[in-house]
Amino acid sequence: MIRRLQYNEIDFKKYTECLEKSEQRKYSASRTFLDVTSNKHWELLVYNDYEAVMPVPYVKKYGFKIVHSPMLCQQLGIFSEKEDAGINEIFLEFLQKNYLIRIYKFNDVNQFQSSLPQRKNFLISPDSYEKVSAKYSPKRKRKLRLDEEVIKSSDIKNITFSEAKGFIEANILGADKDEDIKGFINIFEKFYELKALEFLAFYYQNTIINLIVTYNDSRTVALLGTFNDKEYVKISGASVLIDRIIQENIETKIFDFEGGELPNIEEFFRGFRPELKPYAVLENPMKILAQNFVRFFIKGKIYSLR
Repeated sequence: MIRRLQYNEIDFKKYTECLEKSEQRKYSASRTFLDVTSNKHWELLVYNDYEAVMPVPYVKKYGFKIVHSPMLCQQLGIFSEKEDAGINEIFLEFLQKNYLIRIYKFNDVNQFQSSLPQRKNFLISPDSYEKVSAKYSPKRKRKLRLDEEVIKSSDIKNITFSEAKGFIEANILGADKDEDIKGFINIFEKFYELKALEFLAFYYQNTIINLIVTYNDSRTVALLGTFNDKEYVKISGASVLIDRIIQENIETKIFDFEGGELPNIEEFFRGFRPELKPYAVLENPMKILAQNFVRFFIKGKIYSLR
């Protein structure tokens, strides 16, 4: 019932049709997004004739494939015209039996018969800006009322990747290695070249103090990054930038905050009164990953990982 296809075996026309008609549709499962974030290191699990699909990204270690969600790719999972926990369970079992898994993130619509850990994400569904902004918390509304002096000395501009790069590198958080920072920058540059990314900057006294990075497709605007100069945190430029993007897009597109696990980030996002949309995660620590490698080897299945 389920076939495992290598990248060059995928019928991308059928894959895209399944994805676009699916109840679970996510921009992050598109071929374009996956090709960039995984550097085309992904396979596909297919149920019957593309009735349901499950993209599986991987990294190569010591010549073997290990399932690992790419940078900036928050959710994947199973996509089908109608959500079906029974079919999802078949995919889950196939994944666990045939792959070494470090981390795989499903989408917020996927339901399972098994119990899986969940992570938080927040969305605002399409509606009029007036209705959406009326729901903002009192604190968020206050943050959006800038002082007169700040208004006179500030500006909001769309900028190019080359203009944004230095500010991102100087203010990125959560990336501990130079290699990780280069990875983020490389992905941003590729998406910008594909005209899928927007850099919106808040200038104060002719200097950038806040920057947000958003990915855009026909149905979604996703917040891929928020970068702030700590010296100007009281000005609340990030709130103003996000509100601007919401105002420009929310009537026709979902606004996806792309996260919410860290307490301070969750508090910030909740100020916009989004809907909590948790999603399931399958994750194994390195110790379990090593044990599974041995198990695969003993069962003679190690060939399937290459």
